[in-house]
Amino acid sequence: MDQEEKQIRLTSSEIAPLWSQYMNDSASICMLSYFLEKVEDEEIKQVVEYSLQLSKSNIQEITSILTETNNVTPHGFKLEEDVDLNAPRLYSDIYVLNFVHQMSMIGLTTYSTSLSTSIRQDMTDYYMECLTNTMQLFKMSKDLLLSKGLYVRPPYLPNLKQVYFVKKQGFILDVLGEKRPLIASEVTNLYANIQRNALGAATLTGFSQVAQDKQVKQFLTRGVDIAKKHIKLFGNKLEESNLTIPVTWATEITESTTYTFSDKLMMFYTSALIALSTGFYGTSASQSPRVDLGVLYNRLSYEIQLYSEDGANIMIDNRWMEQPPMASDRKGLTTGE
Repeated sequence: MDQEEKQIRLTSSEIAPLWSQYMNDSASICMLSYFLEKVEDEEIKQVVEYSLQLSKSNIQEITSILTETNNVTPHGFKLEEDVDLNAPRLYSDIYVLNFVHQMSMIGLTTYSTSLSTSIRQDMTDYYMECLTNTMQLFKMSKDLLLSKGLYVRPPYLPNLKQVYFVKKQGFILDVLGEKRPLIASEVTNLYANIQRNALGAATLTGFSQVAQDKQVKQFLTRGVDIAKKHIKLFGNKLEESNLTIPVTWATEITESTTYTFSDKLMMFYTSALIALSTGFYGTSASQSPRVDLGVLYNRLSYEIQLYSEDGANIMIDNRWMEQPPMASDRKGLTTGE
């Protein structure tokens, strides 16, 4: 970064993703370092190593940018504080590969958003590099899932034979009559939301087994129940159109109950998954012309928002929630509060 670039302050749209990415990557380093210790399949190990390398590189780059712009680096998560690398295996190799693959897809979405809000040249270059690296991780994990016969493809639809135009209002709203078959975008979102909830249910099941605090354990168990409920509701919509439902990863968790991750780290991951679900449900509702699907997504979004609030209260009570960058409290400065 040249001297002129260093003198340009970071905008809110630039510092927000940097802060969030630091938190996410420092948490990922803990998770991936543990996975690397336990994974047995050599091909999967290579994917985990690459993913871990990216997270470590990102932490170094973000630390450099924040330091050069006179911003404090978040505390985030530390190997010595938030994970026991010697703990017994908690998840199977199949789960680990699916975890990395799902995280790569999420990374592609978040990095493209971060790129679109970047103004400084160094920030633009950085997120372009993040996207390039994450595309490689996505390809590596997807190709390995395919080669091992572990990738479950979304449902197939009939080939397009001719052009059709919608003739009835029932295409969008049919309260009393039979619902029309799902269109491609609706199938895509239902399928993806089932997969994400399946990963969430498996993740939280493992977390709940090794959680130390009783309140945290109950919260995580409640999250598993919510994810399973959402999987069932989305699956019902696919079954109505005689489409297949993707498999879950409930069998990819061991019976270990030994301390593995800190409650702080597990609550952070759970909160992050909830936030992602809220965003994905909103996108799904906007891409689903059928009114019943929009109503379903809105109802389930409200449910997980209430769940998120309870999680935030637990984190605040235990001083686990790190405050993100925020605007100056002018009123507080004026009153001295």
